[in-house]
Amino acid sequence: MRYDIPAPMLAKSVPTVPEGDAYLFEPKWDGFRVLAAWDGESVELGSRGAKPLTRYFPELVDALPRLLPEPCLIDGEIVIPTGPAGRQRLDWEALSQRIHPAASRVARLADETPARIVAFDLLALDDRDLTAEPFAARRAALENLLRGVAAPLHLTRTTDDPTLARRWLAEFEGAGLDGVIAKRRADPYQPGKRTMLKIKHARTADVVALGYRVHKSGTGVGSLLVGLYDGDGELRNVGGVSAFTDARRRELVDELAPLVERDEAGDAVTGETERSRFTASKDVSFVRLRPERVLEVRYDQLEGARFRHTVQFERWRPDRDARSCTFAQLEQIADYDLADVLD
Repeated sequence: MRYDIPAPMLAKSVPTVPEGDAYLFEPKWDGFRVLAAWDGESVELGSRGAKPLTRYFPELVDALPRLLPEPCLIDGEIVIPTGPAGRQRLDWEALSQRIHPAASRVARLADETPARIVAFDLLALDDRDLTAEPFAARRAALENLLRGVAAPLHLTRTTDDPTLARRWLAEFEGAGLDGVIAKRRADPYQPGKRTMLKIKHARTADVVALGYRVHKSGTGVGSLLVGLYDGDGELRNVGGVSAFTDARRRELVDELAPLVERDEAGDAVTGETERSRFTASKDVSFVRLRPERVLEVRYDQLEGARFRHTVQFERWRPDRDARSCTFAQLEQIADYDLADVLD
């Protein structure tokens, strides 16, 4: 028996936790989405983007046959917790380092920072396809399958209480989680469709435009690079703003032209952002701007000293001085021990 791994079911953003008894709520884990299949002989880990993850997490491949009582196909999230006991949190940087071509490096990191799987849905059990069954039934089957399971496999918690879900939204961010998921009890599993709801934090910050990347089409601004001043007065790149329309991309080139840094010959000065394993073949060059223009952006959370996800443009802030855009304006999130979320 071999499982066909489908595209995962997706979520659409909503501003608040929905009311009513039609939903079950879960913490929203911030890791690599995974469809984990064990057919009784071998393990396969498939990602949201159809990229095989199996070779990058040998410790999970070894553990799942020992922990799973029967063949199954699980929907979940691969995460890596780090930090001292009592102050653990999800570590995106440690997780992203696992996508590496060298098997020796993957093996070393698997030993140093072992990953875990947090399970939140069950698509197949032995030879039974569960995708047509309502989520409430799939969740009950998942709970029965994973009763008494040990790390590195975890069963995510759920609640039918919107008030508790809102508390999770506020508290669990301190452990590195990034929101709450709402699933309708009666829904079947719908691969590739945005039938779940996700509720994430919505915050704003005033940031400095420090450069832009040319759109992949070769015309217009593809993304704006933005920065904040740290305590030493150094402007640090904290992320990017994208999702402009074709017309707006062309307009931005003209709007930003007076701010472009130029060399003695009058040519635009360019730079490069730091490459990662995800951008090894990507053009990371950008056109430098004099750090004079301020914009307001929407963001959800920080990862270290950078915005965790691409931020959204709100408006220009001609009333703000660039030097006033510091990390101090960002909301400070209280720590929350990840162990209390996983248990």
